[in-house]
Amino acid sequence: MGRPGRDDAPDRLFTLTGGRSRADSDAFDLVTLVVTETEPTSGIQSEHRAILTTCRRPTAVVELAADLKLPVSIVRVLLTDLLDQGRISARHPRSAASPGAVDPRLLEQVLVGLRNL
Repeated sequence: MGRPGRDDAPDRLFTLTGGRSRADSDAFDLVTLVVTETEPTSGIQSEHRAILTTCRRPTAVVELAADLKLPVSIVRVLLTDLLDQGRISARHPRSAASPGAVDPRLLEQVLVGLRNL
């Protein structure tokens, strides 16, 4: 039994990305959260439509690749297209923390203090 996305003919994947094998941007790693900024429009590529539909809620790149049954490298190329068009936004979970977030070292010191009580 074949594995979708992995055992697909290379020419299909080549066609999906317009011949590109790598994203032009380093904006996407496996845990980058992707969120749709615009609704899909008629005439867009079906994979782009699927991404925009799936990412109505924040979705990690690795989760998106699994949902689409495509290699992460191909999904990164598709995401770069959508980012360049302003259709999605991308944020790494670490940068999503609020500026007033508590420093983990402080939490560790509090934990040590509580254990010493």
